[in-house]
Amino acid sequence: MSRSAHPAGPRHADVYPEGHYTAPADDLNALDEKVWARTVRRNEEGVVSVGGREVTRLAEEFGTPAYFLDEADFRARCRAWADAFGTEADVFYAGKAFLSRAVVRWLKEEGLNLDVCSGGELSTALDAGMPAERIAFHGNNKSTEEIVRAVEAGVGRIVLDSFQEIVRVAHIAQERGRRQRVQIRVTVGVEAHTHEFIATAHEDQKFGIALAGGQAAEAVRRALKLDGIELIGIHSHIGSQIFDMAGFEVSARRVVQLLAEVRDEHGVELPEIDLGGGLGIAYTSEDDPREPHHIAKSLTEIVTRECEAAKLRTPRISVEPGRAIVGPTAFTLYEVGTVKPLEGLRTYVSVDGGMSDNIRTALYDAEYSVALVSRRSDAEPMLVRVVGKHCESGDILVRDAFLPADIAPGDLLAVPATGAYCRSMASNYNHACRPPVVAVKDGAARVIVRRETEEDLLRLDVG
Repeated sequence: MSRSAHPAGPRHADVYPEGHYTAPADDLNALDEKVWARTVRRNEEGVVSVGGREVTRLAEEFGTPAYFLDEADFRARCRAWADAFGTEADVFYAGKAFLSRAVVRWLKEEGLNLDVCSGGELSTALDAGMPAERIAFHGNNKSTEEIVRAVEAGVGRIVLDSFQEIVRVAHIAQERGRRQRVQIRVTVGVEAHTHEFIATAHEDQKFGIALAGGQAAEAVRRALKLDGIELIGIHSHIGSQIFDMAGFEVSARRVVQLLAEVRDEHGVELPEIDLGGGLGIAYTSEDDPREPHHIAKSLTEIVTRECEAAKLRTPRISVEPGRAIVGPTAFTLYEVGTVKPLEGLRTYVSVDGGMSDNIRTALYDAEYSVALVSRRSDAEPMLVRVVGKHCESGDILVRDAFLPADIAPGDLLAVPATGAYCRSMASNYNHACRPPVVAVKDGAARVIVRRETEEDLLRLDVG
């Protein structure tokens, strides 16, 4: 079938209710710099490249689906965060967004610290050479084995998430003749403007110890009495994909109030405050993320102002960007397999990946952009839904987007801003093999996480 032979789906003028969808770009061949990695370009033939390598060649060499990560962009974003906060604050990359040994080495070289939340992430960090003192260990239900490993490795801080964990960490550290540095994670009652499942500072959820009812103050009392731990500060995290700084202002005010209560009751001024991460990125042209220097200036001013009002010394600030660093640096490349027009509705474009490599649309109703990247097209825009190949009606990658009406099997599509929470949340649903992560820089491409194979799946099946 030729590229224009299949029945076209509905056009913009037919199905576009004003204000319901994002309008198609005037030129579907244009790339919005806001949502793409910094070295992404499109040539005159319409072929997109990253790091000097064309996606058509990358697809031939590495296959699809695959994640392609702009290493130069990743490193530049690390430096931007480090420079924005300077030497008076600490930046911990949130490893849950995406972690590999290569990423750990980049973080180490660019001067960032690392936040981990599982034994597997801790093992990856240590194996790749991240100094233990530059690691923070998070999690709401750390196992005894994980805590032992963290304490024996000498991690810089463990973030305590419950009353039981305060005692557990103190006991493990004391048994080993250690005094483990810790922070207490508190829930500050701030409802971030985000999806319910990624808002993490209201009381009705699994993370942290609530400020409400004096629970956080009691946690501090218990921690200060135990010899196996050294309480160095308070940690808070209000959610993910946040653009408005107002929530951070309320959170900082409440944490500083707790610091003042600790000083008044115990005569101790805790030296650190961690405001977490959660800063948003651009998934579509409508998103408007802040630059690191704006974030650093705002957070520093907020904490300084609140501490001055409480007559406290300003504590050392920590932040935990993950998505804000790695999210924009990667895109997922797919090949179109089936184009299915539904008269009067939209056209379904099926690709060779799906919810096994990006669960966020199904899980959070996340919105993404998509582009035809293997050729130029001057066809008019057509409303499409980009879907995967899994046996689920909710297997949707991009719910509503406009692509050229001549889209056809064999075309390559790319979904930008998939560096965070895509490979790290990928699954083997339908026994799919998870895609590789390929780092591209200065015309060279190398696999940093290889593609899974059917042999890998069968190797685990010992029945």
